[in-house]
Amino acid sequence: MAAANPWDPASAPNGAGLVLGHFIASGMVNQEMLNLSKKTASCFVNFTRLQQITDIEAEIYQKNLEIELLKLEKDTADVVHPFFLAQKCHTLQSMNNHLEAVLKEKRSLRQRLLKPMCQENLPIEAVYHRYMVHLLELAVTFIERLETHLETIRNIPHLAANLKKMNQALAKMDILVTETEELAENILKWRKQQNEVSSCIPQILAEESYLYKHDIIMPPLPFTSKVHVQTINTK
Repeated sequence: MAAANPWDPASAPNGAGLVLGHFIASGMVNQEMLNLSKKTASCFVNFTRLQQITDIEAEIYQKNLEIELLKLEKDTADVVHPFFLAQKCHTLQSMNNHLEAVLKEKRSLRQRLLKPMCQENLPIEAVYHRYMVHLLELAVTFIERLETHLETIRNIPHLAANLKKMNQALAKMDILVTETEELAENILKWRKQQNEVSSCIPQILAEESYLYKHDIIMPPLPFTSKVHVQTINTK
């Protein structure tokens, strides 16, 4: 049996009910305030949200595992995938058949290799002569570029290292360009200062000549001390 609500004035009359009834009658408390005080949030709502968050995290973890497995399968597809394994088996079978044919014709091949091939022509039908001309042109072009192609193939494993070295060289070049710009700015400033000093030298010499003529001795100014000393040494 549910216990009576002491804050409900409609329940059995008790002290709290009488006080609330008096407050309601006087207008200090209204029914809406009492209804708000009755509404209490369930403590199980947070537990439900926590359970939902846990389920979502578990699902995300499971999806990440599936993605990792798919990446691993993609990386190892050429080793474990049946399609690629079938291709490799077919290639190996073709090589095996070719080697068996070579071994069967070993005696005739040895005799043919020992026989000189000088002044012998391969019989080709006239219909295929124009194709042979084009084929020879392609063969000559291929032989000319063979060394370049082989060098490119040799450099493929070192491509990452070469790119890294190139990036380092570019970074050093940027630093050198910055230093060169700073040096150029310093040279321009120094040249401007030298021009200012050069323009002041005739005036300083004229003033010193005037002072020597009239036997006037004045201490050298801080910014003209070096020029004054150099002028005296020159004299």
